[in-house]
Amino acid sequence: MPHDNLLSLGLGERDRLNKELGGGIPRGSIVLMEGDYGAGKSAISQRFAYGLVQEGASVTMMSTELTVRGFIDQMHSLEYDMVKPLLQEELLFLHADFDSGGAFSDGDGERKELLKRLMEAEAMWNSDVVFLDTFDAIFRNDPTFEALVRKNEERQAALEIISFFREIISQGKVVVLTVDPSAVDDDAIGPFRSIADVFLQLEMIEVGNDIRRQINVKRFAGMGEQVGDTIGFSVRSGTGIVIESRSVA
Repeated sequence: MPHDNLLSLGLGERDRLNKELGGGIPRGSIVLMEGDYGAGKSAISQRFAYGLVQEGASVTMMSTELTVRGFIDQMHSLEYDMVKPLLQEELLFLHADFDSGGAFSDGDGERKELLKRLMEAEAMWNSDVVFLDTFDAIFRNDPTFEALVRKNEERQAALEIISFFREIISQGKVVVLTVDPSAVDDDAIGPFRSIADVFLQLEMIEVGNDIRRQINVKRFAGMGEQVGDTIGFSVRSGTGIVIESRSVA
């Protein structure tokens, strides 16, 4: 497969992540990144975003947790300097503020249909790669989705969103969804698992006093080179993501 179909995650000099993932993320794909709180979803998303921008891709990062200040600080602590990309509009950062009647509520504090509003926010979908971190929070705060879930129609709700994503990726774009599986019903997340072109599960494993993190590659359609099944990594302040070499037991 020609590599021009892959969006390189870059930073070849700094870490081996792009190589471990076969040379990049295939264009026109939905990437599902799953992991419990603390497994490293945001750090890996930030590493993806930084590398993609360095390689010339445009990125939208929608965060339900970080403000732009928090995002810059976190990126800075990982030595991923995002100030220039933000100023040069190579990166669009959006904070979905659910709590204080912010970005997604009208003046009266009414939570409107978040997913619908997201879909209608055209500017955010203009980028090559769009991250929704964390996607499950958007789900859980959307009254329309909640109502469908109450009627046990999660799949119906999911399918409507999926058809929208399919339209986006048909233009060669990539949509990255991060999800905390402990926060959503399996029925709600099942459809996204089954349609994801790239499905990565992040987990933390306690080994003695040590905490190890790893990316389990569950699916990787359209990959370049061979992709490893499990990729050990750590998140280090002042360094960023570090890919751990395999320890032989």
